[in-house]
Amino acid sequence: MLFQKDHLLRKRSWFPVGMLGLVLLAGGMARAQAPATEAGLYRNNRAPLKSLQFLKLPIGAIAPEGWLKAMLVRQKKGATGRLDQLYPLVMGKRNGWLGGDGDQWERGPYWIDGLLPLAYLLRDQELIAKVKPWVEWSLNSLQPDGYFGPAKDYPGEPGIQRNNSRDWWPKMVMLKVLQQYYSATGDKRVIHLMSRYFRYQLKTLPAKPLDHWTFWARYRAGDNLMVVLWLYNITGEAFLLDLADLIHKQTFDYTHAFLQTGLLKQPGSIHCVNLAQGIKEPVVYYQRKPEQSFLAAVDKGFDDLRKYNGLANGLFGGDEALHGNDPVFGSELCTAVEMMFSLESILNVTGDVKYADRLEKIAFNALPAQIDAQFMNRQYYQQVNQVMITRHARNFSVDHDGADICFGLLTGYACCTSNMHQGWPKFTQNLWYATADKGLAALVYAPSAVTAKVADGTEVTIKEQTGYPFDERIRFTLESGSKKALPFPFYLRIPAWCDTAIVSINGTHYGNIKGDTVLKIARSWKNGDAVTLELPMRIKKNTWQQNSVSIERGPLTYALKIGAEKKEVINTKDPVANGTSYFELRPVTPWNYGLPNLSEAQLNERFVVEKRSPGGGDPWTLSTVPISIRARGKRFLNWQLYHESAGPLPYSVAYGSLLDKEEPVTLVPYGATQLRIAQFPVY
Repeated sequence: MLFQKDHLLRKRSWFPVGMLGLVLLAGGMARAQAPATEAGLYRNNRAPLKSLQFLKLPIGAIAPEGWLKAMLVRQKKGATGRLDQLYPLVMGKRNGWLGGDGDQWERGPYWIDGLLPLAYLLRDQELIAKVKPWVEWSLNSLQPDGYFGPAKDYPGEPGIQRNNSRDWWPKMVMLKVLQQYYSATGDKRVIHLMSRYFRYQLKTLPAKPLDHWTFWARYRAGDNLMVVLWLYNITGEAFLLDLADLIHKQTFDYTHAFLQTGLLKQPGSIHCVNLAQGIKEPVVYYQRKPEQSFLAAVDKGFDDLRKYNGLANGLFGGDEALHGNDPVFGSELCTAVEMMFSLESILNVTGDVKYADRLEKIAFNALPAQIDAQFMNRQYYQQVNQVMITRHARNFSVDHDGADICFGLLTGYACCTSNMHQGWPKFTQNLWYATADKGLAALVYAPSAVTAKVADGTEVTIKEQTGYPFDERIRFTLESGSKKALPFPFYLRIPAWCDTAIVSINGTHYGNIKGDTVLKIARSWKNGDAVTLELPMRIKKNTWQQNSVSIERGPLTYALKIGAEKKEVINTKDPVANGTSYFELRPVTPWNYGLPNLSEAQLNERFVVEKRSPGGGDPWTLSTVPISIRARGKRFLNWQLYHESAGPLPYSVAYGSLLDKEEPVTLVPYGATQLRIAQFPVY
């Protein structure tokens, strides 16, 4: 028998079950010690760092396919591939990271942090040519004392940041860029620069700590720490461990804050992007000091974030300060992409299913909803209940002249214009991992292909064919030039939302697998072998502020489909700050619907899932999304606009004469919407 229930381990351990075996990593957490770096096919942590089970693959090993490739091509044709032309004030030749006297701070590195992986994932020579001047200037800027990057401040100028050039924070972004460049090219100049710069940091940080110039680096230094540990794994230079300890000591103490304080209960306590970036730092440092408190702190941090600030799109109220869980509070686009990168980084270290689930929730809901179909215009903030997109002051903690939710290139604040590009490329790069036991792991799902070494070092390709997250079936097909069978483990994540997954190999039933686990299939594989993973998606609900509910199916949150009238506004008021134009949307169909108070069993009986053939391109628009839910609802007649947002959410369960008659409504994936209700009152 291939599957036995007693193989469902609750001790968070793993073991092989023969050559045709099955193992489940309960709760998704792989705790076992991986083989030594020298014995593996891909670089693992070097002693004394904690060995990992799941190992990063180099850029180029994973190729996007299907709708995911369409998204990346859309980025190339849109703002990511053209930002130097669309935003020349900052991304033109005056930029300090090109040696100019213009913007000296974070925005240039932000753009390249997304453009570089996009260029190499698509193997696009035009985009690579755009990346190269930024990389070359940075490498050539290395000074005798080890400093690199812009070094001179200039007087202020509207629309650009010309001071704090020596601040630690922008260098952290460029370090990530150079790390990715090395992954794609193997250019050893990166290693030389980093070794010199990190010696400079070790010498300089005691006198000029992380918050010497601005406070940002103190909250975001987990990014710096990650690259220090990465370099240590390559060079083995002992001073890097001392630097890691120093950076951790100077970083905001997230472990203490999450475990011992009410930080996440208190509105205004922390900047939303600092939190999204910093939440990974305890897990990153856990590799250096493997103490359970670091993992426990991040677990509790996410739980408290959901409890006190959580929203149905996978994010939290933070506009820009942590704000709470009202669905009309904003969530910044930088928060979405930085939280995705944090979750990817945490998943790499822990292998924990819940972090992959959270990553998909943001990637398949919040991210596509906040950037338009041409990847040209974006919102600074998005609202979960977003019924009118206009230039108007709203109840945000930080308001930028009312432009924050308008779709535009620069509306709100331009950090997101620069930073949004990393979301889909880094998501693609974290779909697959090598494993310490010389196998492969699919921990996040989207159409793709991976080419990597397994077993005795033989290179294989596994193609992942799927319409996920809209479709329940994922098919993996092995391509190998080897004439002999290759023994290696293949890992598959079973999401927590999936009650029971169905796995088959070459058309033969393999097992029914409970959710919230990582399945390990240990067997010998040959060319043409195929694994089919079915993840049955039932309609489920979650409860939020004021007892409102969200409707979810698999990793997708569903929202009310609202008709919209779109209008371009020519901006003569403040074009430098908010762009020369932006778009407003107003509803042309009613939005103030609630849903019946049904059990999940009743939801699956009464709500009807409707599918249509995908067009093969971008699925994240109302006209192309391949799935919807036919439901019924009632209008809440006293639920009206307030400051051009949905007014205070009616408390549920609601009764009485202020409810209109029940009528059909259509729910569509959140990521395909611009106007929507996604947290519904119930009756």
